[in-house]
Amino acid sequence: MNGTDILQPTVALMIWTMVMWAWMYATRIPAMSKSPDIAAPMQLVGTTGSELRNKLPEKVNWKADNYNHLHEQPTVFYAVAITLAVLDQGGGMNAFLAWIYVGLRVAHSLVQATANRVMVRFVLFALSSLVLIALIFHAAIFVYDIHL
Repeated sequence: MNGTDILQPTVALMIWTMVMWAWMYATRIPAMSKSPDIAAPMQLVGTTGSELRNKLPEKVNWKADNYNHLHEQPTVFYAVAITLAVLDQGGGMNAFLAWIYVGLRVAHSLVQATANRVMVRFVLFALSSLVLIALIFHAAIFVYDIHL
C-alpha cells in the first residue's frame, strides 16, 4: 500500500455522485413531463428548486435531495483525503477508513433515494461522520506533528 491508495475511494465517491446525478435526472425529467402543475417543462423560467419541489412527487425529490447532500459533507472528505495523500499518509488504515466512509455514503444514498427512512439515514450519516472525524484526526496528527 502507498500514500495515494486513499484516492481510490475518493474517486469512487465522485463516480457515485455522478450516478446519483443521472438517477436524479432519470426520474426528475419524466416526472416534470407528467406533472399537471408544469405545463411546459422546457419553457420554465426562473423557477427555483423549492418551487419545483412542490410540483414533483416526493420520491423524485429524494434523489435530488441526496445529490445535494453529496455536495455537502463529502467536500470535507475530499479535502482530507487529498491532504492525507499529499502527506503520503493515504494508505493502510486511512485508505480503509476512506472506503468505509464511501460505503456508508452509498448506503445513505440508497436509503434516501428509495425508502427514505429518516432514522436509518441518521445512523448512516452519524457513522460516516465518525469515520470522517477519524480521518481528520489522522490528518491533524501529521499536519501539526502531534506526538501521541
